[in-house]
Amino acid sequence: MIQITLPDGSQREFAHPLTVADVAASIGAGLDKAALAGKVNGKVVDTSYLISADGPLSIITAKDSEGLEVIRHSTAHLLAYAVKELFPDVQVTIGPVIENGFFYDFSYQRPFTPEDLAAIEKRMAELAAKDEPVTRRVLPRDEAVAHFKAIGEHYKAEIIASIPANEDVSLYREGKFEDLCRGPHVPSTGKLKFFKLMKVAGAYWRGDHHNEMLQRIYGTAWASKDELQQYLTMLEEAEKRDHRKLGKELDLFHIDDHAPGLVFWHPKGWTIWQGVEQYMRKVYQNNGYQEVKGPQLLDKTLWEKTGHWDKYRDNMFTTESEKRDFALKPMNCPGHILIFKQGIKSYRDLPLRYGEFGQCHRNEPTGGLHGIMRVRGFTQDDGHIFCTEEQILRECVDYTTLLQKVYADFGFKNIIYKVATRPEARIGSEESWDKAEHALLESLRASGCGYEISPGEGAFYGPKIEYTLKDAIGRQWQCGTMQVDFSMPERLDAEYVGEDGARHRPVMLHRAIVGSLERFIGILIEEHAGALPTWLAPEQVSILNITDSQADYCREIAKALGNQGVRVNLDLRNEKITYKIREHSMQKLPYILVVGDKEKEASAVAVRARGNKDLGVMSLDAFARQIASDIAQKV
Repeated sequence: MIQITLPDGSQREFAHPLTVADVAASIGAGLDKAALAGKVNGKVVDTSYLISADGPLSIITAKDSEGLEVIRHSTAHLLAYAVKELFPDVQVTIGPVIENGFFYDFSYQRPFTPEDLAAIEKRMAELAAKDEPVTRRVLPRDEAVAHFKAIGEHYKAEIIASIPANEDVSLYREGKFEDLCRGPHVPSTGKLKFFKLMKVAGAYWRGDHHNEMLQRIYGTAWASKDELQQYLTMLEEAEKRDHRKLGKELDLFHIDDHAPGLVFWHPKGWTIWQGVEQYMRKVYQNNGYQEVKGPQLLDKTLWEKTGHWDKYRDNMFTTESEKRDFALKPMNCPGHILIFKQGIKSYRDLPLRYGEFGQCHRNEPTGGLHGIMRVRGFTQDDGHIFCTEEQILRECVDYTTLLQKVYADFGFKNIIYKVATRPEARIGSEESWDKAEHALLESLRASGCGYEISPGEGAFYGPKIEYTLKDAIGRQWQCGTMQVDFSMPERLDAEYVGEDGARHRPVMLHRAIVGSLERFIGILIEEHAGALPTWLAPEQVSILNITDSQADYCREIAKALGNQGVRVNLDLRNEKITYKIREHSMQKLPYILVVGDKEKEASAVAVRARGNKDLGVMSLDAFARQIASDIAQKV
């Protein structure tokens, strides 16, 4: 007898081995039709998988996250099937699942066109409608290599040839198409209904720029029509909010080929930058941080001591002077330890909090650059706290509270907390890792925050909390971090004198709230669709006259508001007022003040708020109070 335990704890006995699909059918309630895969002893398998021993089983459907991954994986194969049907000379390479979808890389003699993409998607739908079974077979490696060579799929043969000779490989077939894959897959193509092909891009074979450039077709797949439509709507909204597009329209910044991956800030963009930096500077001042500034170039030997050279050498910009090798700093932490080491530190000095708007450089690949979100030169609101082991918990709890306040001021209230634990490649003792991970977990519990675990995703020197923002259209942005580090202070010989008069190692807490200012500003632009809150808007008020007779009064208004610290744009051009209002509205200003003879005579202004809201006529004093309140409350 075989005893199978279901997720609700109930058990079923069967007289002989049977498949996952057989178990689903025995349960009834339409589960046999809904089943996409199964989970046997924690491993996701095909519904055709034969169960021959006692153990737990979950039936996976489209409602499960694993089910959605199976759908996307299978849809990637459906894409390759359709491409081979339409373009028999194509060679298929690899097609993995990615966030929100999948892609497949192809080698073909000419570029795919938008018309090709439409035809491929149509053929995918036709193949899915045929509801062909998806079957699995296993071959010895060399036999699989010979099989794919015989059908002209040389890329597949190369992939399989890299597998150890004593291993078998699994192949999946649907209709005329067979592909190398570990699986699992849906039982038949009819389970694949809600998908869309998105775009074509270039990709080097095996990610090596020395190899052939392939064509990568991206697609998305979902469990329901509504989910697919919601995702497509989100993409449309994201396109409208694209910070690169808005950066150009609002004259905030640009990226130039003369400095790839580096940002040229225009006056209005730099005003936003200054708003974020000055806000964070007050956060430093009000929370016990001492602001410091370290050099850009540091000797290679320092990076070797910290372990960064072995890990990040390929992403570091280097130079040589007087037979010494230097690197532009990719992060600020070693410099802060060197500052800490100047002079004798006592336990009474701890916790010692350093903050720096530290400019860093990382040699990111060209293909990874993305507007101001992913750049080669960036500035972090970087901070490091030197403390005792006993102080870690309190510092982490206080930091989370501070971070929540900062994010709320910028308009973000939905925060996801993840704890990234020790990776396989790491430095430091297991004992120190145990202490560090325990401290981070306890700090989130003490803060009342629910959290997820990201196994193996910590830095090589310590675990970290990742604070991820969820924006207005549901996208997630990982910004803030808190990392506990026992190793770097030891590697660079940092010490303090304890209450016992002996020398001790401090613990180093690496923390950033907004992270890269460039990236955070890009997130802000997209979150607010360019319509930044009044306190951050580069221009807060535009003053428009109707005729020249109001020009002097407009200048008086501009001076009065400017003296109050309001950022004013004065437009006295001899243009129609409707034209000027429309032009300034396109710049997403919080307020537009229109001044005619009536407003001049009454020492008043006609106020229009963003979104074409007519607030009517009010006295200049009343408007001054309103905008001052907006700025103070960060509305």
